[in-house]
Amino acid sequence: MSGDVEARRIDEGVILGYPVSRIEAGALILGEGARLRAGTVIYDGSRIGARFETGHNVVVREQSRIGDDVSIWSNSVLDYGCEIGDRVKIHCNCYVAQFTEIEEDAFLAPGVIVGNDLYPGRAESARAMRGPLIEAGAQIGVNVTILPYVTIGSDAIVGAGSVVTKDIPGGTIAYGAPALPHGEVEKLGDVAERIRRVRGRTLKDASARPRPVT
Repeated sequence: MSGDVEARRIDEGVILGYPVSRIEAGALILGEGARLRAGTVIYDGSRIGARFETGHNVVVREQSRIGDDVSIWSNSVLDYGCEIGDRVKIHCNCYVAQFTEIEEDAFLAPGVIVGNDLYPGRAESARAMRGPLIEAGAQIGVNVTILPYVTIGSDAIVGAGSVVTKDIPGGTIAYGAPALPHGEVEKLGDVAERIRRVRGRTLKDASARPRPVT
């Protein structure tokens, strides 16, 4: 493993350079300024840029290339052979399958699951494994499942609970199972107005509920 040890903050219980038995992976390269929390395991054979940050119990497998200012939060797994761009954020409880590419500034909310095997259990499918391409700035909502080979275009938003089975064009809002485009990101309404409407409905609904007898 190489990099500036003095410029890192690494908790006890972090394992760096975990041995790889599958292949000759080479050394782990970890950039300066890392903040790694207890339970993190990073295998040999990946190249990780500056200011990498993990939550607790994060696993990063071998042969991945990770840019600068990337964060992966608690209980998430980045499997081997992935390409992760600068400033990508992967939230808690995510699984990113082998050979996935995530470009700069993309975001994965908690519970996102990424697949890479078109026909699990078939040898020809195993030889052709490839994850999706998530392009720059795309935002993936809570508990989204993304199937192999699809492309999610730059700056797209995928709504919570969606199953992405086909390509999503850049700049669109997509949701559903299967996920389909339902508009353009640039035409989203004002955030403050959306909050006011949701809060108003919530308060109205709460006032209509019967109160418990005391």
